[in-house]
Order: sequence, then structure tokens, then C-alpha cells
Amino acid sequence: MNCQPNLKRIVYNCLNINQSCLLCDSPAQQPIPLCMNCEHELPWLHAQCRRCALPMPVDNLLCPGCTRRPPAFQRVVATWQYGFPVDTLISRFKHNSQWPLGRLMAHLLGQALEHRYSEGLPRPDRLLPVPLARRRLRQRGFNQAAMLARWLARQLRLPCDEQLLERVRDTAAQQVLDARARQRNLRQAFRIIDKAHMEDLHLAVVDDVLTTGATAQTIARLLRQGGARRVDIYCLARTPRPDQA
Repeated sequence: MNCQPNLKRIVYNCLNINQSCLLCDSPAQQPIPLCMNCEHELPWLHAQCRRCALPMPVDNLLCPGCTRRPPAFQRVVATWQYGFPVDTLISRFKHNSQWPLGRLMAHLLGQALEHRYSEGLPRPDRLLPVPLARRRLRQRGFNQAAMLARWLARQLRLPCDEQLLERVRDTAAQQVLDARARQRNLRQAFRIIDKAHMEDLHLAVVDDVLTTGATAQTIARLLRQGGARRVDIYCLARTPRPDQA
């Protein structure tokens, strides 16, 4: 049974210029369903760690964590800080199946990536969504990371590979765990299905939110060990440190 939604039918409004803002319901007056006022008010991520995108007072420096122990991934690209209203939009997309919100956020992330590519960020060979365990996929009915990756792939004209990586262990929800418990929770949770098709590739892993980076680090390390030349992380939002929230 195909439990994935019909994306073309659900998000057709995002291609219609005569539409309302998905946040305030006023006329969007631009090709995306977001008015200029609401777009301006989103918590855009500016100054950040140049490796893990942690919000920082000064841009383009390394945070203490990346300085002490460089992660297996090379670069995180995130559009926003995880705060209101983006946290609500992601939750409505992820838990309430409001796919047009996800499509809108994916489009804005795609625009940010196109800008980064023009400034010299290397384009990846493939996009890889963070896989869901089968039980959670049945419960939710869709994988939000896979939907984001497909939308980004079309916008950026990149291949999206949903068959390279799988989740083999159904772990506890990361949101309820602290940083150390998140790392333990993810041990042997993922595996590479076909290493022969990833040798010396630049891969970009797509997810909705980067919090402690435990999932990103686990997957990036696994991909690098499997032969990937470089691993980047693309996500909608990056959480600040607890003392910054």
C-alpha cells in the first residue's frame, strides 16, 4: 500500500500567484503563499557557526563544540532559528499533515540553498532524507523528511535517493531525550543499503530540525565510513543552545 500523499494534488496552491498568505490569510501578492510582512517576521537564522549552524553572536566562526570535536558532516544549511512561528509551522506540517506549510518552507530553504550555491557552496550529488522507522511511518502516514527532500530535489534539480539509507531500529522519540541520551538512542539505528552506489559522492542529508545534531552526526559518520566524500545537512530550522532559547 502506498501511504505517501499525492503531493501534486495537495500543494497545487503553492504554484498559484493569486493566493492568500498561509500565516495571516491576507493576499500574498507574490508567487509563494506568504505575504511580505509575515516573511519578514520569520526568525531567519543569521549569525551562526560556520559548520553546525548553531546561532551565535558573531557570524562565520566555529562554535566551541565544533572546535573541540569537529563533526562528521561538513556544513549545515538551516533557514531559521527554531522559534515562533516556525516551530508551530513545522509541528503542523509534521503532526497535523498540513503539507502546504511544508511545501512553503521547503521552497524557502531551496531559495536559500540556491543563494549559497551561487556564493560557492558545493552542490551535492544526491539528497538523502532521514528515514523513519516502519512503525512510525505507518502511524504518521508519511515521512516529512522525504517530502522535503523530494520538493528540494525538484527545485534544485538534484537526484533524491530514498533507497540508500534505512532505519533498522525503532528508537524513542528524540524530542524527549537530552543530548547524551540522544546519542545512545541512535546507536546502530541506521544502515546503508547499497555502499557501491555512494563511493566518493557528496551527499546532503535532509531533515526538518537540527537540535543537538545527534541524528546528523550518526548518519554523517555512517555515510563517511561507507565511502562518501562529503556529507552536508539541509534542514528547515536550527535550535539554539538551551541558555539561548
